[in-house]
Amino acid sequence: MVVKRRWVVERTFGWLNLFRRLSKDYEQKPASSEAFIWLAMTAILLRRLAPV
Repeated sequence: MVVKRRWVVERTFGWLNLFRRLSKDYEQKPASSEAFIWLAMTAILLRRLAPV
């Protein structure tokens, strides 16, 4: 059932909203938006792997 795992997606969107630039889509090119999402997810992953 898809609904059982929905919290995983919602939590990820919540983490992405912590990045101010990604809270609204100001980019004009989709490639630029995708690059910032990659950067944000990399930062989230690194923060989870090596908490300070």
